[in-house]
Amino acid sequence: MSTLHLTDENFKKEVLESQLPVLVDFWAQWCGPCKMIAPIVDELAKEYLGKIKICKVDVDSSPKTATHYGVMSIPTIIFFNKGKVTEQMVGALNKAELKRKIEENL
Repeated sequence: MSTLHLTDENFKKEVLESQLPVLVDFWAQWCGPCKMIAPIVDELAKEYLGKIKICKVDVDSSPKTATHYGVMSIPTIIFFNKGKVTEQMVGALNKAELKRKIEENL
């Protein structure tokens, strides 16, 4: 699997210091819409390998990171480029919508 699982501890290194643009999916085990988009996120991680880093943050196990970025509802997807937030979306997107957002953020 190409999706990288992040924690409060490795977020800075993997996202903020990344040379590639980064998509971070904030999710939780109990979240139905999060489970719906999980396979799509995993597929796109493989498809865009080497172009964008696709990561997941479990809001229950890494609450500091979720709080820092104001994540109130999940799923929330945040795009980062050179350590800065470039776009933030809340709710489950279908594959075509998510792909379009990735292309816009490359």
